[in-house]
Amino acid sequence: MSTARIQPTVTAACVLSSTIKHHFGLTSLRLPTNHSAAFRRQRIKRNLTVSMSATSISEPLEICVKASLTVPDKLGDCPFCQRVLLTLEEKNLPYDMKFVDLGNKPEWFLKLNPDGKVPVIKFEENWVSDSDVITQALEEKFPDPPLAIPPEKASVGSKIFSTFIGFLKSKDPGDGTEQALLNELSALNDHIKENGPFLNGERVSAADLALGPKLYHLEIALGHYKNWSVPESLPYVKSYMKEIFSRDSFVNTRALPEDVIAGWRPKVMG
Repeated sequence: MSTARIQPTVTAACVLSSTIKHHFGLTSLRLPTNHSAAFRRQRIKRNLTVSMSATSISEPLEICVKASLTVPDKLGDCPFCQRVLLTLEEKNLPYDMKFVDLGNKPEWFLKLNPDGKVPVIKFEENWVSDSDVITQALEEKFPDPPLAIPPEKASVGSKIFSTFIGFLKSKDPGDGTEQALLNELSALNDHIKENGPFLNGERVSAADLALGPKLYHLEIALGHYKNWSVPESLPYVKSYMKEIFSRDSFVNTRALPEDVIAGWRPKVMG
């Protein structure tokens, strides 16, 4: 893995794969060789096809990620960026991070991705956005080791992040937001008890790589702003978090705690 800042290079139009499914849209750009020329944006229809060969990777994959708010040239606190980075790490794929200051987005990045969101990754000559689309494409292009999960387990824990945000922003202890979060965590606890140690059993899956960063934010932000932690009555959630957070892939891609705290401050103070 390496890190650098880049200027955009020539890209070609991208076509979505039929396995990159559901309702996710994707923007791909054809950038001119002359960087000063006008950039043209092309909207790709849903459920079309992406042509990406399953050949072994020869160069690191370029990925634009959120820059740290507290330390120069460090990875920031975006859980969706970490999800993609975890996927790259678990699949042992080399990558090159390009840090983007989301508070002052550089012109080259906005020309690359007018929506201004991260993560964005370059597949061959195609810049692809949206962590759902990216991780599905990585699974298709680099199927080993497999991270796919049965559909019936893919949504486990999917409401934890929204209920965490509701509780974090809450100013009223009796508004039910804490209980809503505890209900979701209890459901996760029951699932891990029956199916663990991971969401799909013995092996880590794409669902774990999506949920893990959100639980990391939950632990740090609620601990800092509400002096709250996952209760001891949910031992399987606590052991699951410990298992995920201790993986080499997670240690290599986690945000600094101070970045997580700084990242959530506007929502808490707003």
